[in-house]
Amino acid sequence: MDKLTVTGLCLALVAVLGGSMLKGSGVGALLSPAAFVIVLVGTVAAIFVQTPMDTFRRAMKIFRWTMRPPEEDPHGAVKQVLEWSQKARKEGLLGLEPLIEQQPDGFTKKGLQFLVDGIEPDVLRNILETDIGTHEHTYNDAAKVYEGLGIYAPTLGIIGAVMGLMAVMQNLADPSKLGTGIAAAFVATIYGIGAANLFFLPVASKLKGVVARQVRYREILVEGFIAIAEGENPRHIESKLEAFLHAA
Repeated sequence: MDKLTVTGLCLALVAVLGGSMLKGSGVGALLSPAAFVIVLVGTVAAIFVQTPMDTFRRAMKIFRWTMRPPEEDPHGAVKQVLEWSQKARKEGLLGLEPLIEQQPDGFTKKGLQFLVDGIEPDVLRNILETDIGTHEHTYNDAAKVYEGLGIYAPTLGIIGAVMGLMAVMQNLADPSKLGTGIAAAFVATIYGIGAANLFFLPVASKLKGVVARQVRYREILVEGFIAIAEGENPRHIESKLEAFLHAA
């Protein structure tokens, strides 16, 4: 569980609800079914129009990464590569074959299989880097779904506020309804701006960060696979891969 994400979401609620109470409005002033429908339902409708179904489903699937991000250990990757390189120097590349099925990650399995098959380093690099690029593009597109939600929500909040003010204008003859009507109109703006800046946009940034770490982890593995295929000394491999650790 990512404690920082949970803490951030809790503080976001405290900021909005606590701020409303401290300002004297109370929590009840933030409750507006009409604003909810206009802003949140409208925002989802906009993202439906923008996003392909596969991308939307992937975005919903990876939301859990904000709470439980995949474990990518660059230091562990370097250690693993060094173990593979030492084994390959002692037993040859075919000595890595029993390790393939032990790997939980499909990308790692593919890289080891290429080594065992004796694929040329340049070909191996091209295939694996294409795989990385596809992964990065696919999952960044999914993260951008939340970014899109964060862009549309404030605009829908303004629409909700304008619609609320239109209702107020229809009751100008009754001054007793003006105050509550104007207050209710601006609830939609709070929903839109609050949802965007306290939830949608932070989620998008979090997911993009997870994808970036996955890419960095796979780049370490690729450099390791290439070095093993070229028969480099394990010490040289370690020095080369340490540069990725410093960059991370």
